[in-house]
Amino acid sequence: MPRSALTGSRIRERRALAGIKQADLAREVGVSASYLNLIEHNRRRIGEPLLERIATALQVEPAVLTEGAAAALLDGLRDAAAVGREADGEGLAPELDRIEEFVGRFPGWAGLLAARQGRVALLERTVAALSDRMAHDPVLSDSLHEVLSALTGVRSAATILAETEDLEPEWRARFQTNLREDADRLALGAEALVAYLDAPSGEEPALVSPQEEVEAWLGARDYHLPEVEARGANAGRRLVAASFTSASARRIAGRIVERYAMDADRLPLAALRSAMEAGGGDPAAVAAATGVDLPCVLRRVASLPEQADTGLVVCDGAGAITYRKPAKGFALPRFGAGCPLWPLYQSLARPMLPIRARLTFAGRDETRFTAFAICVPRVPAAFDAPQVNEAVMLIQPGADAGPAEPVGASCRICPREDCPARREPSILSDAV
Repeated sequence: MPRSALTGSRIRERRALAGIKQADLAREVGVSASYLNLIEHNRRRIGEPLLERIATALQVEPAVLTEGAAAALLDGLRDAAAVGREADGEGLAPELDRIEEFVGRFPGWAGLLAARQGRVALLERTVAALSDRMAHDPVLSDSLHEVLSALTGVRSAATILAETEDLEPEWRARFQTNLREDADRLALGAEALVAYLDAPSGEEPALVSPQEEVEAWLGARDYHLPEVEARGANAGRRLVAASFTSASARRIAGRIVERYAMDADRLPLAALRSAMEAGGGDPAAVAAATGVDLPCVLRRVASLPEQADTGLVVCDGAGAITYRKPAKGFALPRFGAGCPLWPLYQSLARPMLPIRARLTFAGRDETRFTAFAICVPRVPAAFDAPQVNEAVMLIQPGADAGPAEPVGASCRICPREDCPARREPSILSDAV
């Protein structure tokens, strides 16, 4: 069983909570009070048998005294400390070297702070999602335009009827008809808008595009299609036909599944896993060992079931994201383009040149990522034909030592004030 340096502190706190005197506990577990005092002040290591006897006397599991729920509390408090340093700047820095002591001595306060930090992180993600939707949601934009269009028609017809005294009966009847029709349009548009925005609490917003429908379908499958792995493109076509009713969604999913089948045929799972192990997880080494191009390797790595925390982003030559698999801790915008500092976009300016970068999310904890990106022609080159490029970026949690580039999901929700690539103010800025 792993030992924490503060097992003694936890024993002392648990004993005090139980109202047991040190001498009484020492007598019950068969040691002297002075020896137990040294243990409780973390000056003596504690063996497994004695730990079990103390845990039994305190009516807790031994793991509670060694680590217990402290691991989650420590993570939550470290997140709170990281966010606090980012927000407070030159304020008092939390004593990270004493964080275990704080958790051991005050587990209630530690749990409360960790829970509040989790709540803050959830609210930040909610704000980011809602901001992204308000800025780019096509259904919301179309609904507002419909309401404004109907309102303009009502206003125009009403103005003519009110200000023209000698309007002929035929024209008056026509404007009244237009007024009624535009009023009906306005009512229907307003009802649709309210119904769209007033979703029941706790429910996700309705899917607003075929692209989102396909992404939700892929997410439910963890971006892995075993049917296609085993039986190829024909099985994929049947799967798509059975999963979607929208023709647009079927077309989008069909293109994704066709490419998935081609990648799986070129680089089967067994060969991919073997090359990954031999190459230490380096996509370039996998590409060299298997003879498969790097974009295919990046897509295949992201489709592995054991790579659930790994993300993948694909964009076209205009920077529009055409495929997104979120990475754990690396937020992706639901609509619109992402952070200009992503290697994904940098690769567009340097086609065929692989890029590897260490990244960290601005304003977040100390989680680091390694990103691999490359831009390649999407269609074969031909004389007098336009150049159609596509960029692919694989995002893996963790990075080796060295400076990391702070990036965000998008400028609108990035707190980094001094970013040279900022294109619009952040809603998280104090100046907004």
